[in-house]
Amino acid sequence: MPREIRLNAFEMNCVGHQSPGLWAHPRDRAWQYKDLEYWTELARLLERGKFDGIFIADVIGIYDVLGGNGEAALRQSTQVPVNDPLALITPMALVSEHLGFGLTASLSFEHPYPFARRLSTLDHLTRGRIGWNIVTSYLDSGARNLGQQALKDHDARYDYADEYLEVIYKLLEGSWEEGAVVRDRERRLFTEPAKVHEIGHVGKHFQVPGIHLCEPSPQRTPVLYQAGASSRGKQFAAEHAECVFVAAPSKSILKKTVADIRRRAEEAGRDPRKVLIFNLQTVIVGETDAAAQAKWRDYKQYASYEGALALISGWTGIDFGQYRPDQVLEHIHTNAIQSAVEAFSSADPNRTWTVRELADWVGIGGFGPLIVGSAQTVADELQSWVEDTDVDGFNLAYAVTPETFVDVVELLVPELQKRGAFKTEYAPGTLREKLFGEGPRLPASHPAAGYRDLAALEAGRRGATAGA
Repeated sequence: MPREIRLNAFEMNCVGHQSPGLWAHPRDRAWQYKDLEYWTELARLLERGKFDGIFIADVIGIYDVLGGNGEAALRQSTQVPVNDPLALITPMALVSEHLGFGLTASLSFEHPYPFARRLSTLDHLTRGRIGWNIVTSYLDSGARNLGQQALKDHDARYDYADEYLEVIYKLLEGSWEEGAVVRDRERRLFTEPAKVHEIGHVGKHFQVPGIHLCEPSPQRTPVLYQAGASSRGKQFAAEHAECVFVAAPSKSILKKTVADIRRRAEEAGRDPRKVLIFNLQTVIVGETDAAAQAKWRDYKQYASYEGALALISGWTGIDFGQYRPDQVLEHIHTNAIQSAVEAFSSADPNRTWTVRELADWVGIGGFGPLIVGSAQTVADELQSWVEDTDVDGFNLAYAVTPETFVDVVELLVPELQKRGAFKTEYAPGTLREKLFGEGPRLPASHPAAGYRDLAALEAGRRGATAGA
């Protein structure tokens, strides 16, 4: 039996997401990102295609590394203007029954106490179809606008994230016991106070003494996504994430990354097969290979070199505008550029990359690989990526929206279903149950489970203090 492939639609509440410049294509509707109808129609389409979910990216800040300002990003709508992703979920949930929603929210800019309430609220309203993509952010421009001189150092952000999640787990998993809400009309008792606990958190970054404001939602803690390619990021994912989002440009890089994450998860005492890994991928599908190639050539006319440089510069922290388009990357000596060169060279060790060639790659689909062809050709390729790298699925970015997703739903999904490589019906239950086939709550092996009995934890702390 072929392995089942997981698919998320990779979106963002903005005009230009991963394909800078293609907003100008006459069939692209990304400019309607501010209209509810765009999102509700997309939700219906994705549910018809049995997508596991829609993964909504987000950034706080503007891509202002290119040229030292945000002018290129503004000209090319490179992820700006950008609206809040959270507001999209409720209306999309209203017009769907099974589609999952991966919300990107940076813990660098959001206090855990009110954010926990937002997560519980969304999990209630969607009946347990929420996931949270945990990010620490990478744009200094966002930090400056929130009163910080710059983002914390990379590893320090993950240390901060560890405590952030401790607070979240205490609030969502431990503050309200099972059975705390009784709704007893005769006794006029809605909640048993003795079963609701203050979390009493005192840490380096946060002091949160009180109770969670929400009663337990279907999943309590939403499905946990994480995106981070560094060693520290992969370690964080191995300890906490249920789904990991990576953006490997080649099979060799992806295979190493997947193996590394699964190894780290096992070392953390978790089942490595219960960590689902999704790679960024863009597909352009046509009725035939020739039709798909023609569509790709049409799209390429609209790709923006300046917009791609704005993205790459923001991602790496290097101003690529200072280099000639024909300058060979291996002759530019910075750590960020060398890592990019190594990643792309793995696909073809004999090839050199110029700045323009890197921009051309990013121009449609960002750093992820691009597959162009008929449904049969694209299905062959996706299955080979799964077989060769052990990846579980893909976050599919669009070239032109919603056309890319329409082609996937109408052409690619039926082909994958015919091969037995994609589901024909949704599993029942919450997003966690659909993804893992088990219960709606995090398993006992997850670190969050250690915070479910706050009364016992507090008693243990008091005993340790008395013994000392």
